[in-house]
Amino acid sequence: MAFGKNSADQAKRKMAHEEQKKQIRERLRHIKHKILVMSGKGGVGKSSVAAYLAVSLAKRNYAVGLMDVDLHGPSIPRILGLTGVIQPGKNSKAIFPLKYLSNMEVVSIATLVKDRDAAMIWRGPLKGGVIRQFIADVEWNDLDYMIIDSPPGTGDEPLTVAQTIPDAKALIVTTPQELSLADVRKSINFCRQVHMEILGMVENMSGLQCPYCGKIIDVFKRHGGRLTAENEGLPLLATLPLIPEVVNKGDSGDMSLLDNCDHPVTQVFNTLVDKIVMLNAHGKVPIIESAV
Repeated sequence: MAFGKNSADQAKRKMAHEEQKKQIRERLRHIKHKILVMSGKGGVGKSSVAAYLAVSLAKRNYAVGLMDVDLHGPSIPRILGLTGVIQPGKNSKAIFPLKYLSNMEVVSIATLVKDRDAAMIWRGPLKGGVIRQFIADVEWNDLDYMIIDSPPGTGDEPLTVAQTIPDAKALIVTTPQELSLADVRKSINFCRQVHMEILGMVENMSGLQCPYCGKIIDVFKRHGGRLTAENEGLPLLATLPLIPEVVNKGDSGDMSLLDNCDHPVTQVFNTLVDKIVMLNAHGKVPIIESAV
């Protein structure tokens, strides 16, 4: 009897897995471009880059989804100032993503739990299952871009994305110093091993402007991202200065910097959007970005 029951359970699990794969394929068919924002090193501003990129694309009237797959340390809801909890969808298994803008939707593990300080003590298979559910069981609208914020490293989360979304492309974030670049090179090799196309690199925290004299202070050295991009044959798509205002806005969930067209952060992300759109359309950008 036990053997027969186990066989029946295995058959049910297999059927459920095949049904989920079918749902994932159908969801992805309605998403034109998928971009995985990743880095080998934590603390490089990867989530901020993902959030600012998603909002910048949405402000260009693209339909955008932002999927936060950093299950142990989700930052996207805080950066965006999202406080709501995801609601049930049209059927019992589905959920609706949170609306940030009329043309931008967000999903994060932090929007699924009431206590946002609760620790997610999960092993690999469970994490992979949650990420697949973020695609299969979320009622995403038709999207021009899905931006995926991945945790640092080359572990379960980016591997699940690579296996589940075979046409995803990587945007790799680094800071200029070698401590970060050493791990970023691992991310580049990860992408090449799993056959994920790399759009290019973004160098974050590239110089701090002194508020008193205006001199640029190279807090984390300089040009490391540029040199790595050149050595790896990748475009450096943007260099972002270290701006305390961005830190303060991130803590308070305020993205209003992007409303100011003259702000240097807005200008950098507008240029980054131009290049990403061009890469997706033509497969190349004209030149490597000069350092700030």
